[in-house]
Amino acid sequence: MDKMRAAPVTVIIAHDLEFWQKLPFLFPHEDRTPLFRGKPEYCERTAFLNGTLQGAYLMIAARALGLDIGPMSGFSNQIVDDTFFAGTTLRSNFLCNLGYADENALFQKLPRFEFEDVCTFV
Repeated sequence: MDKMRAAPVTVIIAHDLEFWQKLPFLFPHEDRTPLFRGKPEYCERTAFLNGTLQGAYLMIAARALGLDIGPMSGFSNQIVDDTFFAGTTLRSNFLCNLGYADENALFQKLPRFEFEDVCTFV
């Protein structure tokens, strides 16, 4: 909580459960709305996955601009949704602090797996 309060910006990465209604504008090539109409679980899963990818793109862009990022989960999504998105079809996924971190508070680079230890080719 202290890191979030100290960050210049905290972004709520969220997704819209009714994203598919904007597909005629966003994907005018063909009507894909029937894939989602009347399928709330499918809409929610698709929105969540694509929203997560968009959040990752935001973090990559912030890093490319030289900003430090601090993605966070483990908070009450319900409280965030009730506070910021009440009456909408938006749902929070994760939070992300953006700014320039205190160098003394940053973790050093943690261990990483070798490619061969976590990936396979089929």
